[in-house]
Amino acid sequence: MKDGVRGKRLGRSGEINFSLGKTMIFREMKLKGAYIIELEPHQDKRGFFARSWDGNIFGEHGLSGQVIQQNISFNKKKGTMRGMHYQAPPYQETKLVRCVRGRIFDVIVDLRPDSPTFKEWLGVELQSSIYQALYVPKDFAHGFLTLEDNTEVTYLVTEVYTPEAERGLRYNDPEIGIKWPSAVKQISEKDASWPNFSGRR
Repeated sequence: MKDGVRGKRLGRSGEINFSLGKTMIFREMKLKGAYIIELEPHQDKRGFFARSWDGNIFGEHGLSGQVIQQNISFNKKKGTMRGMHYQAPPYQETKLVRCVRGRIFDVIVDLRPDSPTFKEWLGVELQSSIYQALYVPKDFAHGFLTLEDNTEVTYLVTEVYTPEAERGLRYNDPEIGIKWPSAVKQISEKDASWPNFSGRR
């Protein structure tokens, strides 16, 4: 895959759209099993109310409905990179990622050897003013780049963080070829040291 898909370009060829009782809209992405989930706000003079998670609805459509942890990532500066992370078997994580303040370019990489999109990537711009979440299946690497200062990301995960199972890919691995929309200005030493795909464990 040579380029990403930004949130405002959803609904084009290669995506499957279906509405679930006007509570959430699921859009399957080019990488099978990955979804953009749009919340359906119910508005009145106070503002709005929207359901952002429903394990039963997720389960009805073959998606993981079990959540073990919720994580928050606060990032002071634009250009902060976090990723590309995943956990090795049997501790693979499924994630539901939302940007609740600021903007991010959120990226996933298909690491399923039997998948027709093996090693392909997908990028989606998530922002706090557009109420969307990215559903990341297990056996995908995940990471994001902040596009604004003071950006906050929250995500639900289906597996306990297990340090010995933690793995990663280099964000600028030429074999994967992710096209980030702006320069990486801040990154942890650990994330900068992940191997390229060919060197992963």
